[in-house]
Amino acid sequence: MLFDIAQAEVARMYWYAGWVWMAFMPLLWIALIVLAVWAVIRLTHATTGGASPRGHGWASGPPQETPEEILDRRYASGEIDTDAYTEARERLAAHRPKSR
Repeated sequence: MLFDIAQAEVARMYWYAGWVWMAFMPLLWIALIVLAVWAVIRLTHATTGGASPRGHGWASGPPQETPEEILDRRYASGEIDTDAYTEARERLAAHRPKSR
């Protein structure tokens, strides 16, 4: 008789625990999804964002090159010849805003 009562108590305890887990599991999944979305947003903004247009620091990504730096690099690597380089330099200089 005592064994039957104890067995019934154990069965009731597992039944209540089952309902607790059933109520807890959707909350756990929601928390995991929110955490995953937060991590993706945090990581993508950390590698692409930046306060300055030149992008200094680890979180802002690699610094951006100016048009003149790109032109110099392409000329140095042999992608363009001297005539194209001088013509592009003149065009860039003509379209640069005048400093005051």
